[in-house]
Amino acid sequence: MADAMKLYGTVLSAYVSRAKIALNIKGIKYENLEEDLSNKSADLLKYNPVFKKVPVLLHNGKPISESLVIVEYIDDVWKGVPILPQDPYERAIARFLAKFIDEKCIPVIKAVGSNGDEKAIAEACEQLQILENQLKVKGTKFFGGDNIGLVDIAADFIAYWHAIREEAAGIKFFTEDKFPKLTKWADDFVNSEAVKNTLPPREQMLAFYLKFFGKANGGMHDACVVIEVEFSVTSIYRCCNKQLLYAYVFLYYVACESADVTGFLHFSTYEM
Repeated sequence: MADAMKLYGTVLSAYVSRAKIALNIKGIKYENLEEDLSNKSADLLKYNPVFKKVPVLLHNGKPISESLVIVEYIDDVWKGVPILPQDPYERAIARFLAKFIDEKCIPVIKAVGSNGDEKAIAEACEQLQILENQLKVKGTKFFGGDNIGLVDIAADFIAYWHAIREEAAGIKFFTEDKFPKLTKWADDFVNSEAVKNTLPPREQMLAFYLKFFGKANGGMHDACVVIEVEFSVTSIYRCCNKQLLYAYVFLYYVACESADVTGFLHFSTYEM
């Protein structure tokens, strides 16, 4: 029986793109199902009842959740070009770096707002330097060697989304002079055959980030945000600036997979 493959996701998500890249590397055809995260489908809630988030890969009726879990599943099931190293030690290092990217690197990059906080930028650069050093040591085109691997896929946000985010914020710290290896890697990565058709349109992503930083439609003032999360937990956050407010919205609409607390967010704002 032929494999029946469905991918539940949203076009703006770097996490969904990870799954798409892995599928492309293996040459696997799949049905792409776009989710409205403000009104999640019954299928998404059925197939990911624990976290209720994208991406979800449905393979012959069996659901797999979490982007890097999906990537490893794809690599295990379909042979051909490997995504993870074959050597056990190198495979462990790849998993470690992917975890570092998700838990250390991406969060500090997203913490940089349009106000250009020097401490936040310095911390982001510190984490990016670790990846720069990894590429220097390896001396290869990609973290995975001559071909895209797990670490490259995990870092897709850095390669594509981050540059657009910087443009919208009016801040630039991910530069060629600071990170020559990493910026070259990013260019090679986003232009590779397996990656380029998985990325959201740049104009659409830029429009989103302009709203995120309050640079479209006049922005927003300080506000009170009421966030109703899963498990009937309600938290009220009084925002000291608009970046914090937009961070919660961004967490839901784009970066929901990496959130510790995810679910539906109902937020209302008013001038203080």
